[in-house]
Amino acid sequence: MGKQKLDAAFSAVKNNGDKAFVPYIMAGDGGVDALKEQILFLQESGATAVELGIPFSDPVADGPVIQEAGLRALANGTTLSGILQSLDEWKESRTIPIVLMTYFNLIFAYGIEKFAKRCEEVGVDGLIIPDLPLEEEELVTPVFTDQKIALIRLVSPTSPKSRIERIAKKTEGFLYAVTVKGTTGARTQYEEGLSAYLQELQAFSAAPVLAGFGVSSPEQVKELGASCDGVIVGSKIVELLAAGKREQIKELIAASKLNKATVDYIS
Repeated sequence: MGKQKLDAAFSAVKNNGDKAFVPYIMAGDGGVDALKEQILFLQESGATAVELGIPFSDPVADGPVIQEAGLRALANGTTLSGILQSLDEWKESRTIPIVLMTYFNLIFAYGIEKFAKRCEEVGVDGLIIPDLPLEEEELVTPVFTDQKIALIRLVSPTSPKSRIERIAKKTEGFLYAVTVKGTTGARTQYEEGLSAYLQELQAFSAAPVLAGFGVSSPEQVKELGASCDGVIVGSKIVELLAAGKREQIKELIAASKLNKATVDYIS
């Protein structure tokens, strides 16, 4: 399914009058055996898609909460092959799209063509590769296109407008709008001009625009969602999942449901 599954999920959210909500979790934090239960919990709680982080020893885009989760996952013996095998074993139980967030080194070491084929086999729908710049993505795009896997691009508020526009026009699945100047992690406030930045991205991108980095409260989910198509929540989800605070995760997801009937269903 790949790109089609992502497109259908975002269309369904928009048609319902809601905003998209994509939680990030670290694969193997709690053990790979916990992955099925974690993703199915997010699916049942109303998430639009799941961004699944692959633990890596040098995660340049990640803040301390996600770095620590990655170290816990690596200490548990988590590997890329093991994660893909887990996803394969219970793919028939999943309806929610899966987006892998991984660094290019892991894909290169696995083998680009082998990795793309395996992603298609196990039901991965999209990929986020934060350290693969636009100028070098031809290393992977032909192979991912063949397997119908969406390559989701990131844009930063520090990039020149011309570059932002190029990235926005090429993205697949959705456009990942980084909202802060820095790594992932909870913030209490955003910089002035963020709303205008997100609205401008919507004018450039035919794909949904989702705001990520620093989203940590239901109020922020609503605030950012008012200026784009939805949000990505990472560090806060990782933190709450590790602490067993599932009800707070449900509250974050429910904040994206502007349609009252949907909120009642989730609660």
